[in-house]
Amino acid sequence: MTAANGRRQGETGGDTVSAVVRQWQAVHPGLDTGPMEIIGRINRCAALLQQAEDAPLRRAGLSRPEFDLLGALRRTGHELTPSELARETFSSGAAVTKRLKALTERGLVERRGDTRDRRVAHVRLTDAGRDLVDSILPEQLAYETAVLSALDPRGQGELADLLGELLGRLEGTPGMLRA
Repeated sequence: MTAANGRRQGETGGDTVSAVVRQWQAVHPGLDTGPMEIIGRINRCAALLQQAEDAPLRRAGLSRPEFDLLGALRRTGHELTPSELARETFSSGAAVTKRLKALTERGLVERRGDTRDRRVAHVRLTDAGRDLVDSILPEQLAYETAVLSALDPRGQGELADLLGELLGRLEGTPGMLRA
């Protein structure tokens, strides 16, 4: 059986997903395991990248989710509410609250109450938070470039385009993930 790209399924190499696909094909020879080759590899890459704990962030004492919050504040250039930060970083409200507490204690962000609604808080970067993001970002991008260096630039562009198409479809199709 061939995958959509014309090669035989499970023939992509010696990664762990290839082994899983071969095992499933032995158990269910007629089953199309093509989707597993893609989704399995995306999930495995994500897990390995999370385990690696981005070196520049680790040296700065930040987790990726904390850096994502700081980055959202820096790139938008203005205060955000915790709800807006949750949307910007694809995080739960509880996770944002916990991260903001830690970042506030480190002096990287500060909160101020809304003058019209006491239930609403506004979060902004402190000078120290802005300086930290600005100092880490080039090093973080260099680290990510090194991670992707196994792919030639054209392959990186193709992968970015394909993942962008998939992400756009998943984000734009209500219920797609529950199908």
